[in-house]
Amino acid sequence: MTSWLLLAEAGATAGSPEGGLFDLDATLPLMALQVVILTFILNSLFFRPVGKAVEDREGYITTSRTQAKEKLAQAERLEADLKEQLKGARLEAQKVILEAEQDSDRLYREALAVAQADAIASRESARSKIDAQRAEALSALEADADRLADLIVDRLLTAS
Repeated sequence: MTSWLLLAEAGATAGSPEGGLFDLDATLPLMALQVVILTFILNSLFFRPVGKAVEDREGYITTSRTQAKEKLAQAERLEADLKEQLKGARLEAQKVILEAEQDSDRLYREALAVAQADAIASRESARSKIDAQRAEALSALEADADRLADLIVDRLLTAS
């Protein structure tokens, strides 16, 4: 391509007199036409497909961001729901533990009361048995004492 440009330049300088800064010959419209044609070709072959790819990529990124935001919001909602469920489960567990402690305390007190009542009943039963045996022993002792006293009195009276 550079050789073609060099030939075009050599041909331009050989046949025409040099002007000032710009030569207004047929090369200027030819260059303008080349720029316009190159612009149309680049638009149709490069800029439109690249622009379409960039727009598609931007659309994909926007869609991905939207989906990511939705998923993040959903994850935050699920996290909040799970925290609420966990909080409820903890409260329920504390309630169950408290009820179990109260039930065990109640059962302990009931068992203690039954044991104390049994102990008191056993003690009272033993006391009444002991009192009955004591009364029986005292009455037997009194009877023996009365008999011995009568026997002593009879012997003393018969011996005198």
